[in-house]
Amino acid sequence: MMADAERRPVVDDSRLLTWLRKMVEIRLFEERVQELFMEGLIQGTTHLCQGQEAVSVGAVEALAPADYLTITYRGHGHALARGMSLESAFAELMGRSTGCCKGLGGSMHLADFSIGLIGAFAIVGAGVPVALGAAVSSSARRRDSVAMTFLGDGGTNIGTFHECLNMAAVWKAPLVVVVENNLYGEYSPLATTTAVTDIAERAGAYGIPGVIVDGQDVQEVHRVAAEAVARARAGAGPTLIEAKTYRYRGHSRTDPASYRPAGELELWKQRDPIELLSTTLVERGVLPAEGGARLREEVQRAVDESARRAAAAGYLDLEEMKACVYAD
Repeated sequence: MMADAERRPVVDDSRLLTWLRKMVEIRLFEERVQELFMEGLIQGTTHLCQGQEAVSVGAVEALAPADYLTITYRGHGHALARGMSLESAFAELMGRSTGCCKGLGGSMHLADFSIGLIGAFAIVGAGVPVALGAAVSSSARRRDSVAMTFLGDGGTNIGTFHECLNMAAVWKAPLVVVVENNLYGEYSPLATTTAVTDIAERAGAYGIPGVIVDGQDVQEVHRVAAEAVARARAGAGPTLIEAKTYRYRGHSRTDPASYRPAGELELWKQRDPIELLSTTLVERGVLPAEGGARLREEVQRAVDESARRAAAAGYLDLEEMKACVYAD
């Protein structure tokens, strides 16, 4: 059996650099989000995906422009990976009219049909049936679009997840289900809520492939996701991907994550997805030794400027809000 590195499709250097930049963008975007919340510019709560950037970028990069995507409330990374602009995302979180949903959705409801992002859902697992609907619609209209949906490990214990996998398998729907297993469902360790260690095992009950991937390795995530997308597009049906990853912060802004064992966070940070790709690019001579620091500075400037522009935008007035809710 070939080693994973030998099985990887060839990805050119410029694309790898683009992936690195996008992962850094997601990381710094979320750092700024945390600061904006403390400044009172973001209301409500936020759920950060720092540490999971390789899953967002690697999987979403396997999609074609006409494909569909649904994401979770921890979805900033997926939205940015799909092509949402920094300014649009910041503005949405700040409730401004220039946000992707005109400021009416907020952090947990990022959506942009122009890039195939057809929904982000605060309800756990709710994106799975919506993505399945898009996949079935694509098949019915004889299109070759694929739908990809993300959910956390906790979402695999709800009925809808299993119903959708069964339906997708029976109908051979072009669906790719990506489970980001970050070891915790909110505050509960996976072992206390789920009888199987590897969520991918659940695919066997529906006769579909279940694939485990290192969620810290963007190239591996991309390889597995690209294979699943190709399989779905060819009419062979759905795939369940389990990406083993880790969130650096607590469940939400108010969670100090004190339930984590001592040293667990530090252990996972030794395989930080951004550092892993940076090291690979430096070793290959693609990125200068100091290139990572320069890249971070460039992205930080773009993040800060986007946040500034977003904060300067106005809000919808009441009549404009009504137009977004009620139809004539």
